[in-house]
Amino acid sequence: PYSAMGPRGLLCVCLVSLLILQARPAPSSATGRSKGSQKRQAVDRTVDGVLIRSLKVNCKVTSRFAHYVITSQVVNSANEPREVAFDVEIPKTAFISDFAITANDNAYVGNIKDKAAAWKQYRKAAIAGENAGLVRASGRTMEQFTIHITASPRSKVTFQLTYEEVLKRRLGQYNIVIRVKPKQLVQHFEIDVDIFEPQGISKLNAQAPFLPKELAARTIKKSFSGKKGHVHFRPTVAQQQSCPTCSTSLLNGDFRVTYDVNRDKLCDLLVANNHFAHFFAPQNLKNMSKSLVFVIDISGSMEGQKVKQTKEALLKILGDIRPEDYFDLVLFGSRVQSWRGSLVPASEANLQAARDFVQRFSLAGATNLNGGLLRGIEILNNAQGNLPAVSKHAAILIMLTDGEPTEGVTDRPQILKNIRSAIGGRFPLYSLGFGHDLDFNFLKSLSMENNGWAQRIYEDHDAAQQLQGFYNQVANPLLVDVELLYPQDAVVALTQHRHKQYYDGSEIVVAGRIADHKLGSFKADVRARGEGQEFQTTCLVDEEEMKKLLRERGHMLENHVERLWAYLTIQELLARHVKAKGEEKANVSSEALKMSLAYQFVTPLTSMTIRGMADEDGLEPTIDKPPEDSQPLEMVGPRRTFVLPAGQPPPTSSSLNVQQLPDRVTGVDTDPHFIIHVPQKEDALCFNINEQPGVILSLVQDPNTGFSVNGQLIGDKARSPGRHGGTYFGRLGIANPATGFQLEVTPQNITLNPSSGGPVFSWRDQAVLRQEGVVVTINRKKNLLVSVDGRATFEVALHRVWKGSTAPQDFLGFYVLDSHGMPARTHGLLGQFFHPFHFEVSDLRPGSDPTKPDATMTVKNRRLTVTRGLQKDYSKDPRHGVAVSCWFVHDNGAGLIDGVHTDYIVPDIF
Repeated sequence: PYSAMGPRGLLCVCLVSLLILQARPAPSSATGRSKGSQKRQAVDRTVDGVLIRSLKVNCKVTSRFAHYVITSQVVNSANEPREVAFDVEIPKTAFISDFAITANDNAYVGNIKDKAAAWKQYRKAAIAGENAGLVRASGRTMEQFTIHITASPRSKVTFQLTYEEVLKRRLGQYNIVIRVKPKQLVQHFEIDVDIFEPQGISKLNAQAPFLPKELAARTIKKSFSGKKGHVHFRPTVAQQQSCPTCSTSLLNGDFRVTYDVNRDKLCDLLVANNHFAHFFAPQNLKNMSKSLVFVIDISGSMEGQKVKQTKEALLKILGDIRPEDYFDLVLFGSRVQSWRGSLVPASEANLQAARDFVQRFSLAGATNLNGGLLRGIEILNNAQGNLPAVSKHAAILIMLTDGEPTEGVTDRPQILKNIRSAIGGRFPLYSLGFGHDLDFNFLKSLSMENNGWAQRIYEDHDAAQQLQGFYNQVANPLLVDVELLYPQDAVVALTQHRHKQYYDGSEIVVAGRIADHKLGSFKADVRARGEGQEFQTTCLVDEEEMKKLLRERGHMLENHVERLWAYLTIQELLARHVKAKGEEKANVSSEALKMSLAYQFVTPLTSMTIRGMADEDGLEPTIDKPPEDSQPLEMVGPRRTFVLPAGQPPPTSSSLNVQQLPDRVTGVDTDPHFIIHVPQKEDALCFNINEQPGVILSLVQDPNTGFSVNGQLIGDKARSPGRHGGTYFGRLGIANPATGFQLEVTPQNITLNPSSGGPVFSWRDQAVLRQEGVVVTINRKKNLLVSVDGRATFEVALHRVWKGSTAPQDFLGFYVLDSHGMPARTHGLLGQFFHPFHFEVSDLRPGSDPTKPDATMTVKNRRLTVTRGLQKDYSKDPRHGVAVSCWFVHDNGAGLIDGVHTDYIVPDIF
């Protein structure tokens, strides 16, 4: 999307293969006119003096490997600087491989490096500042890429982003979807798709449903012949307009390109530059009969739309089951129940009885996921052993759940072990995760270990269609126990080549590297079992055909075959990384990182820094990819927007209980000084903690839920000899293990879920984030609020040190604004004071400092000498603070805090 918002406004662009182009209108009165405007149109195409001169999406596909380049040129025709932002969405399965910006005759090029080696830039500059890039989850299948720069007056900026992916065949075709939504007119708008498939292209279609049919027919040019196909879409400015004098655009929807290749040969082996790609998708095979068991979560959390949509989908699926198939249904809440308890044929009478059962079942209890799966596995195992009619069927187990195991066996490693042992590799398990409140990585591990895959079902109006769409992918098994075998001495590296089942409309792709001088002995043997017969074939390399292809495609073909192998290998290593443990996990990570760097892919293990660019703090922007299944987060503010889950409004200050915050707060700030406002008392208590830089202190600990806040001390950058070194909080960790929430805060960045490589925010961002009961509000360059399930609200105050400041370095303050919902057992240096306790002060007397009298305090059956003094509360004014009178407890709070202060030292920030 492109837009402009005053001198520091936001300007944004497009996306391809599920790309969004949209503009955010600007609340500015300043507009200009591009010199390149067509004279016959009285339409201003600039937004606050900014014009998208050109936007081109170029997609080149060579043998399923797609190479995308998005190029956009933006002109700032204003007489003052304008901030522009390149903001696109790319498929989650894609890897960015290059990015460049040309501005003011300077070129800035991306440099991909090890995330650990780029740690400083990654932690400080990923999505930080005016020039910052990121890739993060933004929807079902997309990730968002954003980078901001400031364009000089009367200048132009060119952005170019390159990314790559292997197209996956689903339901008989490959899909490229381009969601166009500029919300403004683009002077030169173009989408160009070039396809080269050695097997020959059998069909090619392109659609722009957002345009009238007649206009779409005029603006879309498509052709294919033999191995080549081409689609070109280039609407003029007049064709983009919603009316002859309108400045609004018709480009608002999905531009779709679909194609498939010829399947007249069983073998499709592509060899180039000592690498091969084997595409296996045989046609004209008979559908195998199948044995299906659906394992459905009926715990209380499925109430409402989830259960309604689940029933709707099951009824539709039951209508699609063929008479030769067998099936059963298992329901699990706190207890497990099955419809029949054994497989039954899909007769009309049985199907009708199953429909009645689906319509009648109700929700109850917790989530006995382990019990439900074991019951489904038992039904399939018994049938294969005791029912000769189904012994040769393709067996499939499908589970749908919206939560985590809370009943029966709840230990995840034990569940993985139980299910793996029970299935024994005999059939695949597919896991469908409903919504966001679940451990999706656990579901992925569960399915991956059992020859299946996991898929998230989004809680939208089309959830039933999503379930049906998944079922359609596995509804027609053609082969089981598929093995693609290659001579061991001829192949050095190989991607996954054994698959439990092959389904109609899909494709198995295997790639590898051929050992030197072994091309002559290279071949592929395929073995599998089909309906009533064994399937076996041998594939040899057609050397003459390969020479011909190389003459036609040249270096592009050589390069693409090798990069296709690298892409698949990295994807498989990342998938293995999810379920690996210990040394194996480290080895897998090391291998994936090595290949990511060798082939210059931005993966969850690498970062791309933009050489030559720097923000006002001298930081390089960093482009980072989130973990494979990072969830969309909500972010509201002028800089970026994340999509809210359906039906949830943006959080407001009232939803954070900001209006109900008490006037007096408990907190810790500066050196570090703790201020304790005792509930039901009008007075405050203070103490300091004197420890070494690097020490981590427990501030809040809820033993009931595991919720914690820990802070790490930093020291003065320079200390005089003999001078006591001041310490400050330079890092805070807020964690809620029950939901997997983590928030790491430093004076430079705010990192969400750092243990899983989550997104990083800057203190320059204005944002609201929501994750599983926790709402985080970032107030630009000021403070941060964290509201936890309505039980408590905390504030992190940012203290920035500018030139000339007497303070030693940037640091953080932490304040408890509301703790009414925290349990009485809450502990920590601050948490132990959340609830009322009694103390008395007597024997007021002169102290060593005439301005600070001493007194005797009786607290917790102890008598302490305390001193009257002042401390600063920065919760309302982070820059200047408010002086608070308090009784100071000496010696690290000895006698006031439970135990001694060293009891609160913890080993890690989380």
